[in-house]
Amino acid sequence: MTTALAVEAVGITKRFGPFTALGDVSLKVAPATVHALLGENGAGKSTLVKCLLGYYKADEGSFLIDGKEEVIARPADADRLGLGMVYQHFTLVPSMTVAENLVMSRADVPAVVDWGKERADLEKFMADMPFKVSLGAEVGTLAAGERQKTEILKQLYLQRRFLVLDEPTSVLTPQEADEMLSLVADLAHSGSITVAIITHKLKEVKKFADEVTVLRRGRYAGKGRTADLEPADMTAMMIGEPQAPASVERRGAAEAEERLLVTSLRTEGDAGRAGLDITKLAVHPREIVGIAGVSGNGQKELAEVLGGQRVPASGEIIVGGEGYTATRDEAQALSVRVLPEEPLRNGCVPRMSVSDNLNLRSFDRDAKGARKFWLNGSAMTDRARRMIAAYGVRAPSREVPIGVLSGGNVQRCVLARELDGEVKLLIVANPCFGLDVKAVAEVRARIVAARNAGAAVLLISEDLDEILELSDRIVVMHDGKIVYETPGAGADAQSIGAHMLGSH
Repeated sequence: MTTALAVEAVGITKRFGPFTALGDVSLKVAPATVHALLGENGAGKSTLVKCLLGYYKADEGSFLIDGKEEVIARPADADRLGLGMVYQHFTLVPSMTVAENLVMSRADVPAVVDWGKERADLEKFMADMPFKVSLGAEVGTLAAGERQKTEILKQLYLQRRFLVLDEPTSVLTPQEADEMLSLVADLAHSGSITVAIITHKLKEVKKFADEVTVLRRGRYAGKGRTADLEPADMTAMMIGEPQAPASVERRGAAEAEERLLVTSLRTEGDAGRAGLDITKLAVHPREIVGIAGVSGNGQKELAEVLGGQRVPASGEIIVGGEGYTATRDEAQALSVRVLPEEPLRNGCVPRMSVSDNLNLRSFDRDAKGARKFWLNGSAMTDRARRMIAAYGVRAPSREVPIGVLSGGNVQRCVLARELDGEVKLLIVANPCFGLDVKAVAEVRARIVAARNAGAAVLLISEDLDEILELSDRIVVMHDGKIVYETPGAGADAQSIGAHMLGSH
């Protein structure tokens, strides 16, 4: 069994041209502990980790591994020292078995693999592990929690003694997240490894981490023992404010008439997954309906159908009492707005200016929504200026390509465009994925404000905390079907998680 490493960063500075991504940052992680690395997007967390793992070379400063200064000039140096990382997006080969993924991850794989010997060695390795995964299982068939365990097992198999976990629970159910983090914490406290977690989920930090270090704008902003800190304290260090912006107050009740009605909706399956099979889904004005589910259970396909990116095989979609096939003209006439997942790719033209992207919905329409055939440049400029000011978009100018903006500012632009004017139906897919705590609060407040103003909101999210916080009603999807429904008030996360896993 390996033994945990102590890791210390001393005065790390990293520049990219004139931009200083890290300025004199220090970090000390005690051996056999779980240490959370916190900060907003762009705070420098990923840059610091990439310097530690040899993907970047720090311009100044040094790293101490078990008290000894080490030169980490490339990833092979980090491998040699026992430093590893489990990335936010899975890196396993889905068509290979767990055993094949583990063996082929080694640097010393022989030209001809003796699978009998390798299998016997793997069985011995697994006997000492705190969690089990079937060695013969094809990775593509595993649930998200099992794949996450396999990623960790791979790092332990490679004899890593210091492990960085990047947003380790972003696609896990509450049960899977608690189980996985509990196992990792037990492994660290047993003395086998040291763990650093990059995450935005402060409840998990409070429950499972021993200490935290916070970065803000590329510099050290604070640290402390989690026993002495509350989530509000961590947020204050992250954003330099007493607390995140407050959510808009939710008020009123859903109206009786359905604004969106989906019946007998079917789609063809693809990539080995079952297609959609939704008997009925309804959303009312002044209501947020949250769609929960483990990734790959039809949520993406539903968003694509409602956004006009996927053609259903059968079924009917009614918006405001009229048939809806998600054409641009129908969306304009019925005031349907869509905030797609990955907005830079699905909701913007990256090389076009911020101003032009903000006008994509309305450039060819007059004030009454009728078509026009001549562009009004001054009106487009005024509209873009107004949206940028109202939504606090940070951009060098409105004429720069939108693709150069941060993820949070791209999301603000899409929100500004889609929420401009009357909104009767708002369809939102993973609106806060990858955003920092301040941007998350802003986005969620805008969604609730649209609901309060009379919109019907369909919120599709893989973040169950987000679903629980915002939804008036929650439905769960599994294998393309709606398998559970509950009011948002008093909803039980464990019960929802069990339905997400299909184990209710």
